[in-house]
Amino acid sequence: MKLLRIIQGIVLLIIAANAFGGGFYGMAGAKDVPVEWLEGSPFKSYFIPSLFLFAVIGGTCLLASISMFRNSKNARRLSFICAGLLFGWIAVQVAIIGYVSWMQPAIFISAIAITTIAFQLPKKQTEHA
Repeated sequence: MKLLRIIQGIVLLIIAANAFGGGFYGMAGAKDVPVEWLEGSPFKSYFIPSLFLFAVIGGTCLLASISMFRNSKNARRLSFICAGLLFGWIAVQVAIIGYVSWMQPAIFISAIAITTIAFQLPKKQTEHA
């Protein structure tokens, strides 16, 4: 189980870092991303989706990663929450802008991996500081 927790923690940490980077890039204006991709969506710029990516996706994945490394009793639940957020994020993103990057299926596959690993972890974990 320790190896699974370490793998899960690393995957969640990589996704958090990616979300922080992508979120910052989008909030800074997403210079090389066409704003036309947002036509028909409720967004006029990438700021709000990027803020969500940064704060909600990045923050939750970072919290889940830390919880996983600490073997927190909430680590498994937080992993499932992150996977759900990632599935939702990619579904909405593809619905709005279409398939535009290899990162979209990579994040989808990561969400599947997070879910699969979370199911392998014990339902009851004890807290270790």
